[in-house]
Amino acid sequence: MNILTVNNLTKTYGKGDTTVSALGGVSFGVEKGEFVAVVGTSGSGKSTLMHLVGGVDRPTSGSVIIDGHDIFKKNESELAIFRRRNIGLIYQFYNLIPTLTAEENIMLPRLLDNRKPDNEKLQSILETIGLTNRAKHLPNELSGGQQQRVSIGRALINDPALILADEPTGNLDSKSSREILDLLKLSNKRYNQTLIIITHDEKIALQADRVITIGDGLIVNNETQV
Repeated sequence: MNILTVNNLTKTYGKGDTTVSALGGVSFGVEKGEFVAVVGTSGSGKSTLMHLVGGVDRPTSGSVIIDGHDIFKKNESELAIFRRRNIGLIYQFYNLIPTLTAEENIMLPRLLDNRKPDNEKLQSILETIGLTNRAKHLPNELSGGQQQRVSIGRALINDPALILADEPTGNLDSKSSREILDLLKLSNKRYNQTLIIITHDEKIALQADRVITIGDGLIVNNETQV
């Protein structure tokens, strides 16, 4: 059963002679618990695709259905709530709140949703991401790899239907990159999290269940890996 269905998704910018097509009609599905890598050269449209699937931007046409919800039929407030509860976003540059500790950054989506802190879940996530002994540290007291671990914990705290990671290792050294990828794969298996990674790193793509290649705003290959 698909947890995500993308139907004929398009995104254009500008008008008339200045119109630029970032996505030209993309369709695919992702099953619950699947690990999918989306690859493509710079400017191929892969980041635009992530922003649309994540509900961060709205398409020119087409639909994104997550866990049975057509997300672009929601107004901005409804979409913001849905995104916070159902989509875990992981960015290249972490996007942590600098005045909050690691555990406070992880808990932020629950607090913004006026939900009680789940200390048992928090401790489980801190253990999974290997930061139990750094929970009280601020972001500037953590390494880049540790900050990305915090952002992964934040993405996991609400048990989202979908985790989207945009070049999650792009700002890290090779050792930290391997650790972050291992952690994402662990969350995929331990929590049965559906994981989509936008990447240009072939080593990451080769470890996914399926690779979707984007070129000039279109899917040029959609291949399950053995």
